[in-house]
Amino acid sequence: MSTARSCAILLGKELRLEFRTRELLSATIVFALVIVVLFSFAFDPTAAESRRYGPGLLWISFLFAGSLMLNPSFARERLNDTMDALRLAPISPFAILSAKMLANLIFMSLVEVVLVPVFSVLYNVSLAGVVLPLILVLILGTIGLTVTGTVFSAISSHARLRELLLPLLLLPILTPLLIAAVEATASLFVEQPELDRTWVALLAGFDIVFLTASWLLCDYLIEE
Repeated sequence: MSTARSCAILLGKELRLEFRTRELLSATIVFALVIVVLFSFAFDPTAAESRRYGPGLLWISFLFAGSLMLNPSFARERLNDTMDALRLAPISPFAILSAKMLANLIFMSLVEVVLVPVFSVLYNVSLAGVVLPLILVLILGTIGLTVTGTVFSAISSHARLRELLLPLLLLPILTPLLIAAVEATASLFVEQPELDRTWVALLAGFDIVFLTASWLLCDYLIEE
């Protein structure tokens, strides 16, 4: 069976399992909304302050939401010994890993679809004229977040304190990505928005490096 077909089948399984209950997705959306609302009441920013501090608060919300969502990526397989069955199946280990990545990317994108309009209203940040460049930044940033988060979720899934271990492993690695994402988003929230291509290139480079690394190391990640 080809890697693409195996990935599609496993991705369908991941989506069916989540949309059947929507427990993780609903909890993540509520958690992210609570963060954005609390920040809004705590800082009560003016329009100028929102343009200045809003990008950082927005990506912090994405980071917290991602940490909550990515942590149980491999927990279901470990608990039910499904991972052993997947490893015995005639499919590529990268198909297993990429299906997890794509599922997490879809779930995080749904969270962002809900969160960004709420952020725009609460922080009085207009998205008119910057929707397409903002989508590009969100896609590149979310790919980097989900790829690294899924990889480190696989690494930490064996640990007893995996809920604590994943953020400790993830945060230092994601620092360049978060800086680039915040700066690229901030360039779109100024009075005369213009997408900073330097930070976009850094986001794309980060994604390429970690996608390539996950492809090269997928055998060890799945086996271990």
